[in-house]
Amino acid sequence: MGQGPSEGTSGEPEVPPPGALFRDEGRGGRVGEFRGVVGPYWSLRPVGGGVEWEAEPGWVRALTPAERLSVENALRNLRSSRGGV
Repeated sequence: MGQGPSEGTSGEPEVPPPGALFRDEGRGGRVGEFRGVVGPYWSLRPVGGGVEWEAEPGWVRALTPAERLSVENALRNLRSSRGGV
């Protein structure tokens, strides 16, 4: 299991801001944007849109700077190929 999210004072994972990027090691390293909390799970959505999934907070980790750059570049390329900005 990768390094999980940081823990708050209660021992529970800190809830990140919407849009924060994470890698879900419990789902084969799938990358998603944090959308919110659903019971004990975090709701993540594929970067660029798609169907959300529920992830166990202990199995997700923040992206490294290199991973973040790679994802942001891929998203820009996707938008460019679709005629977006």
